[in-house]
Amino acid sequence: MSDIHDIVGVEVTGDHSLRVTFDDGAVRELSLEGKLEGPVFEPLRDPGLFAQATVDGESGTVVWPTGADLDPIVLYQGLPPLNARVVRKAAV
Repeated sequence: MSDIHDIVGVEVTGDHSLRVTFDDGAVRELSLEGKLEGPVFEPLRDPGLFAQATVDGESGTVVWPTGADLDPIVLYQGLPPLNARVVRKAAV
């Protein structure tokens, strides 16, 4: 089992794309295009609302005003359905 790393930074890089930075320096990019389903995520299809992504310092993850959030473990490990792409590995 791996350590859980908090997200400390998020940058909206496209209508439905993000770049997230973790507390160990790792960076991941992901696209949520075609993955915004269900009552919490569907409103994020609006690029203006999607652009309101922030980091919740308490939970260490990306959140939106709709109540949507992303699991930092899934992002860090690049697991489905998000399949985040490694941009930079953790600082050693």
